[in-house]
Amino acid sequence: MTDRSIFPPIENKTNLKWKQDGITVAGGHGPGQELSQLDRPVGIFIDKNKNIFIADHFNHRIVEWKYNAKEAQIIASGNGNENQMDQLYYPTDVIVDQQNHSIIIADYGNGRVIQWMNQTQQILIENIYCYSLAMDKHGFLYVSDWIKGEVRRWKMGEYNNEGIVVAGGNGQGDQLNQLNSPRFIFVDEDQSVYVSDWNNHRVMKWRNGAKEGIIVAGGNGKGENLNQLSHPEGVVVDDLGQIYVTDVLNHRVMRWCEGKEEGEIVVGGNHQGNQPNQLYNPAGLSFDDEGNLYVADYWNHRIQKFEVIL
Repeated sequence: MTDRSIFPPIENKTNLKWKQDGITVAGGHGPGQELSQLDRPVGIFIDKNKNIFIADHFNHRIVEWKYNAKEAQIIASGNGNENQMDQLYYPTDVIVDQQNHSIIIADYGNGRVIQWMNQTQQILIENIYCYSLAMDKHGFLYVSDWIKGEVRRWKMGEYNNEGIVVAGGNGQGDQLNQLNSPRFIFVDEDQSVYVSDWNNHRVMKWRNGAKEGIIVAGGNGKGENLNQLSHPEGVVVDDLGQIYVTDVLNHRVMRWCEGKEEGEIVVGGNHQGNQPNQLYNPAGLSFDDEGNLYVADYWNHRIQKFEVIL
């Protein structure tokens, strides 16, 4: 199973807090193509060894930042921004299939989902406006389509069909059966799909087989109040059902409990900036197995790690 949220069995998880000053664990040296640099990172994935896989968006590559390393290794592309098999074009997300040691990439600019295994490429899904990826414990692959306003699910190895719509699919809009430019997705143990509904400033939860979703974060228009989001992006849900979401234009990470009227600020929220306690348009987020929080700090060209306070 691939999972962005590898929360350990920590007591009082409802009251977890993180140090407000982040540590830069990747990038942070301005935008650029050097191995010590990133250029607008988007999706991130943390494996069980705390290695960080990064969709290095404007460098058209996927890089792996080993635990405590000073620079990255290029593990996919880095060969220019075209549509050849060994090239990527503005990739937005990456997940690691730890069963077969492959990575699966949302190759956003080329409109395809592609798998890399030992430098061998295989296109899994073509002609899709893919933005984010998720895989559940059964091996189903989920892909958000930001143009069609939907999330589809494929069974592993059966990518030659159209998949099944599991969220949205009724055109762009703000009704409960619609999405508007969906971005990141997260799938829980029950195969419920959480979607950051970018232009509706909300996070939606679609239960397995549901015909419409429910609003679990935001949904009160664009804004900076605690009951609002402004273009949410990365989303992770813990096993208590608490929703963590990057609130992009508010430069913060929020935590929402399903059914609550408002969320709380986890980190950031100190205006845009590059100080340790600031973020600048945060994108993807993930957790390691100790509960530390990682954020792709898009316009700061860095990955920030916020240590959990135990």
